[in-house]
Amino acid sequence: MGAYFAHPGLTSPTGFAFAGAQPTSTSGGGGADDYYKTAAGHTGPALKTALHTIIKTQQKLGYDQVWDALKATDEDPANTANVVLLYSGRSQSKSGNGGGADNWNREHVWAKSHGDFGTATGPGTDLHHLRPEDVSVNADRGNKDFDQGGSPAAEAPGNLTDADSWEPRDAVKGDVARMLFYMAVRYQGGDGFADLELNDSVNNGSKPYQGRLSVLRNWHAQDPPDAFERRRNQVIYETYQRNRNPFIDHPEWVSAIWG
Repeated sequence: MGAYFAHPGLTSPTGFAFAGAQPTSTSGGGGADDYYKTAAGHTGPALKTALHTIIKTQQKLGYDQVWDALKATDEDPANTANVVLLYSGRSQSKSGNGGGADNWNREHVWAKSHGDFGTATGPGTDLHHLRPEDVSVNADRGNKDFDQGGSPAAEAPGNLTDADSWEPRDAVKGDVARMLFYMAVRYQGGDGFADLELNDSVNNGSKPYQGRLSVLRNWHAQDPPDAFERRRNQVIYETYQRNRNPFIDHPEWVSAIWG
């Protein structure tokens, strides 16, 4: 577990092979690369629209396919037989997935009731916000918005929760924020799904909103993308969905869109 908190991983996120795929430069250094070239020069709403147009082209998975995909995207770099659980940070056997209390299942970081998309192919199966998590911890988080404060969460050291919010452990605060930024750009009312947006509220319920934006922006700045997160983004792109999370590749685009 200690190794994961340091997020060891590949030193080069492009060190994967995918049959028929051309490598994509995604250094995250702020310049326009091949994948993001149509976003160059944009800021604010125009940048958000340009990125939406880029990332909406993707291969979509069925919900059952997510099980196997997560075993690859969230593989523990210190033990390839395991996955690392998002909130608890626990390294657990890939075969330990299911519905039992000590199994891991599929956590929707953008709560699936926020926009009522459920597990439908599309936002309900998008790997960029789905992560393995302990069944009990997943239920404890439920559909709460993200905010600071609360009491320690059972079985998830470093996480806090109260009646209407969840605060993840420090090592993944930025990961959570960038997954939500992705969802707010990828799903803008097309594909037959709701327009997902970030706001500065909690208790968003079934509305297509997730909060709190001001806190998420802070978490993004405090916990920048690391090797584990960049590798995950690359595996999703090369092996599964053929699209990327732009805020992992270009963290500066968060402030360019949301200030």
